[in-house]
Amino acid sequence: MAATDAIGSSFPWLKHYPDYADWSMALPEAPVFKLLHDAVDKFPDNVCMEFLGREWTYAETGKMAAQAAKGFQDLGVGKDTRVGLLLPNSPYYIAAFFGVTMAGGTVVNMNPLYAARELEGMATDADIDVVVTMDLTAMYPKALKLLDTTSVKKLVVCSMSKALPLGTSILFNLFKRSTISDVEDGKRQVWWDELTDNDGTFTPADIDPRNDVAVLQYTGGTTGLPKGAMLTHANLTANARQVACWNSAPEYGSECFLAALPFFHVFAMTVILLCGLEYGARIVMLPRFDLKDCLKTIDRKKPTLFPAVPTIYTAINNAPNVESYDLTSLKLCISGGAALPVEVKRSFEKRTGCVVVEGYGLSETSPVVCTNPTVGDNKPGSVGLPMPGTIIEIRSLEDDSVLGIGEKGEICVRGPQVMKGYWNREKETADAMKGGAFHTGDVGYMDEDGYVFIVDRIKDMINASGYKIYPRVVEEAIQQHPAVEEVVVIGVEDPYRGQTPKAFIKVRNGGQLTEDDLKSFLKDKLSTIERPEFYEFRDELPKTLIGKLSKKELKEEEAAAKPGTDKPSKG
Repeated sequence: MAATDAIGSSFPWLKHYPDYADWSMALPEAPVFKLLHDAVDKFPDNVCMEFLGREWTYAETGKMAAQAAKGFQDLGVGKDTRVGLLLPNSPYYIAAFFGVTMAGGTVVNMNPLYAARELEGMATDADIDVVVTMDLTAMYPKALKLLDTTSVKKLVVCSMSKALPLGTSILFNLFKRSTISDVEDGKRQVWWDELTDNDGTFTPADIDPRNDVAVLQYTGGTTGLPKGAMLTHANLTANARQVACWNSAPEYGSECFLAALPFFHVFAMTVILLCGLEYGARIVMLPRFDLKDCLKTIDRKKPTLFPAVPTIYTAINNAPNVESYDLTSLKLCISGGAALPVEVKRSFEKRTGCVVVEGYGLSETSPVVCTNPTVGDNKPGSVGLPMPGTIIEIRSLEDDSVLGIGEKGEICVRGPQVMKGYWNREKETADAMKGGAFHTGDVGYMDEDGYVFIVDRIKDMINASGYKIYPRVVEEAIQQHPAVEEVVVIGVEDPYRGQTPKAFIKVRNGGQLTEDDLKSFLKDKLSTIERPEFYEFRDELPKTLIGKLSKKELKEEEAAAKPGTDKPSKG
């Protein structure tokens, strides 16, 4: 391969870049809260946040964030202070996120559905000083425990009922009392209303956007302990601008985002919250994804942008009576977090009339690395072209050399959205950033037009008698069967080949499928060694807390199989 053919030596995507975007555009290096300040200046009277029927304008949101900043500073929050946000989507999350960063602190996103042990590990690793949570039984008791078991010194407690419209709040207190936790009195806790009972005159923090960490985003890895990706202010503002410019015709001040994904996940934090502020959009928040509530919200609130994971689009495609809901307000949907099956994309586009584009990103890249064009060549199976200012290299798994067009290797990324490093993990940072590019751990290739295709995670690769099998390839073949709704493929132990594929399948409602049917269907789609040895049909497949299909639980089940079993059961 000639040096000029290496992806690192030429940028094939430039020949096919969409007209509405400029790969060499200037990207901001600014404090992340400047996104809110700019939106308040431009659209003060526009609705910024909507939560279960209650609305806040941009001016009101900015004021709440400033009051939170003042309150956090009074608690001692500043540079080198980490504040955990143990919150569902709510006005509190947005105000606290910007309040913490305006005070100079670092946000640590904490998943409210994590077990107490997981939260303790995160709080200890991040050395969190303050945790903001809600007075709900699902999270407050776990947050309270952190005061006794970790470095956390103070809780800020938000009232669920006070975030609701008056009538709804009364009904919530009457009929949802079992979901409200008794909040202890004491100096170690303060209510949100007390925290923000001030004039909002805080001391502006001296932020170095390129070096100061705005968010500590813990990776959701399936192996080893989660690592905290240090995302700087510049990382986040650059990625918000990169994503915002990828819309071919945004209507500033008029767009409406539906936030069904949780903000504690980096995808929603950047693509919905931060990009929403770039547009001066209304952000309609759901506290959690519920299919019926989501359909009703689209029908009534008329969102125009709906970033989500493939399982959400799949659920809507297969929802009972979906025809009774008007989904035509949607203009653009960005799918991320997992591979988007072609049939899911086509079905959703046909049902709504919107454009669905698949993208790719990671916690360590703030998160978006590349996305298919919203107008133009949207290649099925591809995760699209690099974002502005982003260089993607495909590197050899053997010697880390840059490979050429069409060659499979590890996807590596250079760009303004790439993290500063892992928190307190020098070796892991050095390993991930060797050669000056972030090594994603994903195997893929780039075609002659600069489009990136993901083959699979390196750690998910199945080694069968020395032959590399990529579960994603097997999943895509099985997904082509019209009766298959969802599928997950993992490697299981095999006494002869070392490992062999096993497929877990959820059949569509009303569909019928047997193992023999599937074996026959796959004969001309997969090689003999790629075809699964085992099949298991299930009513539901495990998912992560944002709704992404998860292999972790299935691998754990197989590992915990009865000792002495030569092969896993077929289910």
